[in-house]
Amino acid sequence: MKVLLIHQNFPGQYKHLGPALAARGDQVVALTCKTKEPGVWKGIQIHPYKIKRGSGKSIHPWVGDWESKVIRAEACYDGALELRAKGFTPDVILAHHGWGEPMFLKDVWPEARMGIYCELYHSAHYPQAGFDPEFDKSRDEARAALRIRVRNQNNHVHFDIAEAGISPTGFQAATFPTEYRDRISVIHDGIDTGLVRPNPDAALKISDDLTLTREDEVITFINRNLEPYRGYHIFMRALPQILRRRPNAHVTLIGGDEVSYGAAAPKGQSWKQIFIDEVRDQISDEDWARVHFLGRVPYDRFLSMMQVSRAHVYLTYPFVLSWSLLEAMAAECTIIASDTAPLREVMQDGETGLLFDFFDKDALVEKLCLALDDPDLRARLGANARAHVVQNYDLKTTCLPQQLAWVDALAAQASTRRPRE
Repeated sequence: MKVLLIHQNFPGQYKHLGPALAARGDQVVALTCKTKEPGVWKGIQIHPYKIKRGSGKSIHPWVGDWESKVIRAEACYDGALELRAKGFTPDVILAHHGWGEPMFLKDVWPEARMGIYCELYHSAHYPQAGFDPEFDKSRDEARAALRIRVRNQNNHVHFDIAEAGISPTGFQAATFPTEYRDRISVIHDGIDTGLVRPNPDAALKISDDLTLTREDEVITFINRNLEPYRGYHIFMRALPQILRRRPNAHVTLIGGDEVSYGAAAPKGQSWKQIFIDEVRDQISDEDWARVHFLGRVPYDRFLSMMQVSRAHVYLTYPFVLSWSLLEAMAAECTIIASDTAPLREVMQDGETGLLFDFFDKDALVEKLCLALDDPDLRARLGANARAHVVQNYDLKTTCLPQQLAWVDALAAQASTRRPRE
């Protein structure tokens, strides 16, 4: 079988699936703008394409995102024409359509079967919108609905041409309209629980003078970028009380200074610094020395932090669930997490973690201290969390076999979806 992978940030969600397809003998080609030169990665032929223009400066803000998707889609289309000219015709196209790239690929290969990665269908209504009133005070609901409708055109265009979709969680699949859901299979990307596991000898070097181990009381927090969508503001507002209540604890945070999901911070600031400034005068210099911002880190350093963690705090709006949460569970972390819909799908309060109301920073502190004061509770929650991930989200035994079966079923379908004229 010939498989084409499309991902703006390749390999992205195809990190494991792509090599597995190649390893079983399929010809796998990746079309991406991430690299400039052709190459081979884990048996996958990399074919780069170049984006040749930028977005217009005076375009209406509602369609700026759409224009950027069309620009990428045109560039990907040109790359596909080059591939076709070299004799490559895929049986299956697997694409993350979030950036628009696969929009015109059925015009190049109308007989190919397309499966798209369904990350989220945007909504202008609660709970996707209006969940956190602090950052939604001046929202014009009517205009927001119009803007989101324009943004979702990318989803509609791709469901016109895709035979099937795949979504990592039921929560994410359920955000899509009813008419699309019967084409979406819920299969998680998978957690390598052989790699992500407890390690009693783990160590996390903070500085030349400080290395944290399992003997230390380490509280951990992770965002791709430190921002409200992942509850950074709630955690920071709880931090002064955490440090007072836990005089021997070290708090380590991983995350960048940019924005992954929500609105940018005002006036060119970063959310990270805004909330540091909000709480800093409530924290003594001695206590602040126990707070360690690590920034963005390599995966092995992330893993070490999970393995030394005594309690891991995770919050999220009703939104895409972070891989890091399931990885923390696989590492047998004791999880203190927000009681929001994505969490309730993978975690049971009192069994695999402790849940609290997203906005209740005092409840966060109480649940955290409860866990830190009870080693038996931590051991039970951590063991249950890992067992749940091994049973339901293990990469090699559960998720990857399901993904491969999904690809084979997609390949067996007739190509019935066509671009609208």
